[in-house]
Amino acid sequence: MSNNNSTRAGRYEQQREGFSAFIPNPLPPNPRIRFTNTLQNALSQADRALARLDGAVQILPKQVPLVDMYIRHEAVLSSKISGKQSSLLDLLAHQAQISAHEYGGDVNEVIDCVSAMKIGFEQIEHTSVSIPIIREIHKRLLQSTNKPNHTPGEIRTTQNWIGPPGCGINDAIFIPPPPSQIEQCLQDLDQFVECDIGLPVLVKIGLVYAQFETIHPFSVGNGRVGRLIVTLLLQESNLLKQPILNLSWFFYRHRQQYYSKLQCVRDDGNWEDWLLFFLKAVEEVSRNSTATLRRILLLREESRNSINMNLGRLATNAHSVLDSLFEFPFVSVNEVKELTGTTFAAANTLAARMVECRLLREYTQRRRNRRYMFNRYVELFKED
Repeated sequence: MSNNNSTRAGRYEQQREGFSAFIPNPLPPNPRIRFTNTLQNALSQADRALARLDGAVQILPKQVPLVDMYIRHEAVLSSKISGKQSSLLDLLAHQAQISAHEYGGDVNEVIDCVSAMKIGFEQIEHTSVSIPIIREIHKRLLQSTNKPNHTPGEIRTTQNWIGPPGCGINDAIFIPPPPSQIEQCLQDLDQFVECDIGLPVLVKIGLVYAQFETIHPFSVGNGRVGRLIVTLLLQESNLLKQPILNLSWFFYRHRQQYYSKLQCVRDDGNWEDWLLFFLKAVEEVSRNSTATLRRILLLREESRNSINMNLGRLATNAHSVLDSLFEFPFVSVNEVKELTGTTFAAANTLAARMVECRLLREYTQRRRNRRYMFNRYVELFKED
């Protein structure tokens, strides 16, 4: 690409070191977004699907606390896009304090991602998405890092680039703006987020996300932070009351297209094509999430019926255990004991009976300190 190349999205400028970095233009795009029939239809479909999902969330019983599970699922998938290999089961097993060799070495980074997401959701309960909040999220995301160049919560002071693992800057697919330009880029983005210029909310969020990815303001972790910003903006705008739209599921499944659509914005100024892709993600994930909520409610009903039919005098305590499993789908005998206020022997009997009814499955396969999993629930959260 020519060093003098410029589009409505920005321009490539040659740096003293010889490479060309991309300097994004402030949002909104100029010329304006072209709302063709195709784009308008995609927006309408996404809006409707998201509204149905939000409606489904509003009627969930309070005994079905799903948010933590969705946060874990999104953290795993977002981390996978960024090259981490841990699965949802790895994360759950680690959080259940199962000290085994089974889970992957990236699990601590996924746990940090969960923590960063929770911090973000807590923050926007009383304030708006802003650069200081984004920096706090990034700081939490990298809280376990021991690499000196990762600088948690700090805007980068060195040049970064995007490309295959191990590639140098001369072989990069994309080189974000140099450190000297980042502060202005972020100020422009912050101003766009705060300003209401009449754009549809989903279109505005799609623009913000792509622009943040282009600025790439941190040394590492930009993708995970950017994807979280989308969820935060959805909540801030009241389009979705709970953070259960796991867009990383769609982005991970279509990751080659995801990368190419973002790059086409920079190279060709093709904002419309990126927005079509983004809105398709919102629509498809909203539909899938709504279907998953229905399956979860059906699973709860089937599980409660099984308890009532099979567990007799143990049913009341079994219901207490079942409700806890929707928040965290692993449990030990000691935890059953605490949940039900019974003896260890009684808790052990209850766990065994719930295994017989296929409500639980023993995960650890050992005599002592056994852990049980609500496997039918975990299986509803797909990773591919």
